[in-house]
Amino acid sequence: MVDHVLIDTLNLNSRDFAVRWKDKIRRAPQLKNYNALTDDGLIETDMPFYPLLARTLDRGLDRTVVGEFFVKLGKARMADSFPVSEVIYAVNLAQQVVIEYLMTDFVLDSTVRMYQAMGIVTKVSEFFLLGCFYLTKGFLEATYTQMSRNDAVSEELLKKYFKDDFFFKKD
Repeated sequence: MVDHVLIDTLNLNSRDFAVRWKDKIRRAPQLKNYNALTDDGLIETDMPFYPLLARTLDRGLDRTVVGEFFVKLGKARMADSFPVSEVIYAVNLAQQVVIEYLMTDFVLDSTVRMYQAMGIVTKVSEFFLLGCFYLTKGFLEATYTQMSRNDAVSEELLKKYFKDDFFFKKD
């Protein structure tokens, strides 16, 4: 069971986590599209991650909820012309923020929390890895859809390069 102090912290302090993430983004010159956003824009972009992570840690991993969130994120970033590599790296930075919090601020209160943190890091990593999986699916589905509708790319050619069975579903 995950300590409810962590669950509450992720929910109530999502802005603080997002500010830490924004600072990491600002130090990453490879994230040009993210760095073009305002500080407030970055913070607002990142804040929804932490309540979803809190819910996942509290209730268990719900692939439907996590998948829906990250598929939508992937589609939105594709629509905003972000490279998928930047989006995945930005998600990785959000994961780093949480793990750094766990290994510093969270474990300071007790030895028991230090042991809990080790198990929680695994759950956090699973959440973000699954998130990247669904994010990529959403991004590629949006790419497929745009290419088939706007760029008049043939279905045959699209199926040749978009092999994932997640695609080719009608809206």
